[in-house]
Amino acid sequence: MYQLVYSSDVTCIDQLRMKRQTFTKLCQMLTHVGGLKCTQNMLVDEQVAMCLHILAHHVKNRVMKFRFRRSGETVSRHFKNVLNALIHSQGQLLKKPKPVLESSTDGRWKWFKNCLGALDGTYIKVRVPAGDKSRHRPYKDTDVTVLAVCSQDMQFIYILPGWEGSAADGRVLRDAMSRTNGLSVPHGHYYLVDAGYTNCKGFLAPYRGQRYHLNDWRTGHQPNTPKEFFNMKHSSARNVIERCFGLLKLRWAILRSPSFYSIKIQNRIIMACCLLPNFIRVEMPVDPMEDNLDTLEDVQNEPTGDPITTIETSDEWSAWRDNLATNMLNEWMASRV
Repeated sequence: MYQLVYSSDVTCIDQLRMKRQTFTKLCQMLTHVGGLKCTQNMLVDEQVAMCLHILAHHVKNRVMKFRFRRSGETVSRHFKNVLNALIHSQGQLLKKPKPVLESSTDGRWKWFKNCLGALDGTYIKVRVPAGDKSRHRPYKDTDVTVLAVCSQDMQFIYILPGWEGSAADGRVLRDAMSRTNGLSVPHGHYYLVDAGYTNCKGFLAPYRGQRYHLNDWRTGHQPNTPKEFFNMKHSSARNVIERCFGLLKLRWAILRSPSFYSIKIQNRIIMACCLLPNFIRVEMPVDPMEDNLDTLEDVQNEPTGDPITTIETSDEWSAWRDNLATNMLNEWMASRV
């Protein structure tokens, strides 16, 4: 236990994905907010260390038994207890959405005033009962869909795991918005989404049939139309959710291959793995796993107002996007004169 956690920050980051001081603060938070308690034979820090080690390296129960000198039942029970404590702490761990301000000078986000962040889905490999596999297989692997929303500074705002991989993007999004305490989008605000989603109030999608992906613009090609320029800037900003997903799977090995836990526990694992990076990002200004990622300064205001409750196309929203695209291109061309 001492060698795993307390010998050095380098070892702690390698084994648990955070520095020693951050680990201590996490244990305190899970105790006071998540309700995690010491037991007669195990302190909170050992419980949390076991859970983080399993998530970070996808260590099997039999290996953890040997490494921590505990029974398999003890390892399994405390792993689930820590997952539950993390999920009970989500109100504190999830980022509150804050819009892009009129005064923003960020090159990626200044074009999207009142935008709250980006939304997308990703697939996580799971093991499911044989009878359910057909619903979870969009490709060759067995997957669940995870809908996630992140802020401009790469913190998760909302996470919904558990839908079968074959579910359509729009169906998952509608479910997220219909749930009690589900995804909420205040009027006048929106999230960036990819072309797989409907372009509608609260969700700004790129133009279809136009260049979009960042690689399309790295060959020296310059946008010539408002739609092309809009797509280029949209892709640059929305890429934040792709980076979140990439870092998430890089950080937690348990998300990179199917585990032997029940579907219920696997969904809790996914949720916990999304909550922990928010805590790490707040408590560790320098994260070695983000060395190649940009960081954004959070100087924004939390939106208020009634939420959007439907996902429907409208001429008004399409016209607003067209007007935004035209203004974006005009501003960009004027700055080059």
